[in-house]
Amino acid sequence: MGDVLDEAYTIVQCKECPWYKSCVVPMKFTAEDIRRQLEASASGMNMPQSADLGMQNLLSSMATAAQNSLLEGCPIFIERLRTNAKLAQHLKEIMQNWGKEDETEK
Repeated sequence: MGDVLDEAYTIVQCKECPWYKSCVVPMKFTAEDIRRQLEASASGMNMPQSADLGMQNLLSSMATAAQNSLLEGCPIFIERLRTNAKLAQHLKEIMQNWGKEDETEK
């Protein structure tokens, strides 16, 4: 009986979530956002121009690389992935095989 109640609770919890049907969203920031943030943070520091430029290039490169791997996620969805290894593995397999079904049909 506890399993049924737990499942019902998770369904209700999910439907009440503000993320409902949008469990995963890519992080939304642009190069312009990064530039503005760097300028705002650099204005408070007294760094030489060359060090500031090097740091700005490093941070910009890191932010650009991270943009392709970071996402915002619903806390309920993330918890389900953490607690259910089979679900996480199944989603991973789906993503790895994405588009292969179309190729086999041709």
